[in-house]
Amino acid sequence: MNAPLQLTTENSTLRTGRQLDKKRFGWLLSPGLPVIGMGILAGYHFGPKATKKIFALGGPLLLHVIIPTIDALVGSDDNNPSDEDIKQLVKDPYYDRIVKVFIPLQMAANLFAGYVVTRQNVSLLDQVLLGVSMGAINGVAVNTAHELCHRPNKKDHYWSHATLMPLAYNHFRIEHPYGHHKRAATPEDPASSKMGETFYEFWPRTVFGGLKSAVEIEKNRLKRKGLSFFSKENELFHGWAMSAGFHGTMLSLFGQKVAPYLATQAFYGVSLFEVINYIEHYGLKRAQKEDGSYARTMPEHSWNNNNIVTNLFLYQLQRHSDHHAYPTRPFQALRHFDEAPELPSGYATMLIPALIPSVWFKMMDKRVYDHYEGDLTKANIHPKRRAQIFKKFGLSLS
Repeated sequence: MNAPLQLTTENSTLRTGRQLDKKRFGWLLSPGLPVIGMGILAGYHFGPKATKKIFALGGPLLLHVIIPTIDALVGSDDNNPSDEDIKQLVKDPYYDRIVKVFIPLQMAANLFAGYVVTRQNVSLLDQVLLGVSMGAINGVAVNTAHELCHRPNKKDHYWSHATLMPLAYNHFRIEHPYGHHKRAATPEDPASSKMGETFYEFWPRTVFGGLKSAVEIEKNRLKRKGLSFFSKENELFHGWAMSAGFHGTMLSLFGQKVAPYLATQAFYGVSLFEVINYIEHYGLKRAQKEDGSYARTMPEHSWNNNNIVTNLFLYQLQRHSDHHAYPTRPFQALRHFDEAPELPSGYATMLIPALIPSVWFKMMDKRVYDHYEGDLTKANIHPKRRAQIFKKFGLSLS
């Protein structure tokens, strides 16, 4: 491994418990999400008719209104653990338990949702709205899968598959650590958005490109072992079988009436996750060497943010630069880099702007321009928009 990246740390004299990590109990917000989801479902199921639509839309309201508002009020935190702190934090089993307790709570929330949406008095519209709310929970759950998919223990990989089951997005477990991390911030990466590319152009490219990449990665892995893609050792088949088992169980328990809910939550959850992907590397590009290979992924190749509340819900995913520098480092030990480009606000706040191209380009294109000090030849630009973007900033294509 190359020499460690330089960063500023704060010394800590106390090495355990709450005094080592001031956010120690705040991390419970993430496994608390499925509990909030069950609260939304209970409010819909047991509440008066007049409030049902509000509860049905509880997930999007939480994600797009409540969390961004609290994020703005609470502010950010750019403190870093020291090297000694990191050693202690990595050893502490508390954080592993927080990640894994999410999964049974997530499954319980989905089972409760299946029960609620199939009651006789629930309209198709309400089934879809509740599917959107639970899709928000299952979409954020990909972050739990993300935390587990990087770990060396094979059991953790199947825990990762478990949390991906509702979305039927199990190829992520393969593509993310072995595909995206190899190609991040390059034009070849389906999960890195390009300057001038709308989210609606990015969505099919990343969804289908990621699936294709996962198939190629697993095919090559099995080939190196002298096995066929259709071998029983194919992990993609294992993940897909787990997902089929989840959806089959839901249909068996609740009948065909649960199908609109299942389809809605999967589509919304996948789209929510891919909006975050869209945000993370927008327009950023690693320098290309003479042999065609790319320079090492550095802090300047990911958009970062230190808003506390979103980071607590997302296991510090917004400290994305450190994650790419050290993919196996657990969330509690991720650090802030001053040299990493900063988003205007947290991921939760950026979700809606990312869905409105004119707003997104106005917010972010100038940031890409400034990051590269006006030299957009260094940026990852959508080929169809290159001339338009250069003209916008008064630059020559030659």
